[in-house]
Amino acid sequence: MDRSAVTIERIRAFVRVAERGSLSAVARELNVGQSTVTRQLQELEAAIGAALLSRTTRRVTLTEEGSRYYTRAVQILRLLEQAGDEALGSSGAPAGTIRMTCTASFGVMHASRLIFAFQDRYPEIGIDFGLTDQRVDLVREGVDLALRLAPLTESSLKLRTLGQSQRLIAASPDYLAAHGRPMTPQDLSRHQGIRMVNVAGSDMLTFEGPGQEIHRVPFGGRLRVDHGLAAREAMIAGRGIAATHRWLVDDLLAAGRLEAILPEYRLPPVPLNLLIVPERAGIARVRLLIDFLVEQIRTVPGIE
Repeated sequence: MDRSAVTIERIRAFVRVAERGSLSAVARELNVGQSTVTRQLQELEAAIGAALLSRTTRRVTLTEEGSRYYTRAVQILRLLEQAGDEALGSSGAPAGTIRMTCTASFGVMHASRLIFAFQDRYPEIGIDFGLTDQRVDLVREGVDLALRLAPLTESSLKLRTLGQSQRLIAASPDYLAAHGRPMTPQDLSRHQGIRMVNVAGSDMLTFEGPGQEIHRVPFGGRLRVDHGLAAREAMIAGRGIAATHRWLVDDLLAAGRLEAILPEYRLPPVPLNLLIVPERAGIARVRLLIDFLVEQIRTVPGIE
């Protein structure tokens, strides 16, 4: 093995190609030509003396040797980054960039505020903050952590439940004046519902009543949306009744622009989870952000 040819740059390119399965995607990520990435991989394989990747016209996959090398390569890159953090920690403030994704509406209304406060505390740490309701493959996309509202079971990632997001039924005073106020869960079936199409089971609401009895009520309507902020605007405009997270409408409830309906009936809360790539969890700046979110998340209305 020509050890001098096994450079960090080539190892990093190999790791990202292994994770993304695409030379062109990694070239765009690294802001270099695809030929540069190809050359780096070829030089690394030549130095090691083994084929690490199997290339087809559609996909790049790991060979058996490549799979073993990938495991060690990730450990090497993590140790290097940790060493840099430790060296910096003795002489200066935490620095570097964290890549994070978040459920879109929650990110706009609350998580962004937390990110601003975190950067005020640690001004040398950069945040690449992506907002999406789509599931992101954190490893493949090079993301460190994600805030998501939903029960999650991804076994390859570290999972930290930050709290439970409380939900309620709400509508505008104008809608209630025009259509009447539901007095029981069953009354909802006669009203216009604003439904989230990307939430499983949104056509059937489940309530726990004052005596802990369970009510299941069909929930429909002419308007379906795939974004929480659109549902918020629809409620303000009097388009119907919605099952919503308290953090999405707390300010509107306080201002009287929306009213809570059937407050004695409880909708099941939704867990707010933090997903963390295990190899990134030990990086000092990532740990700082995790600890900050754990500390501050209960300042968000309706997170308990």
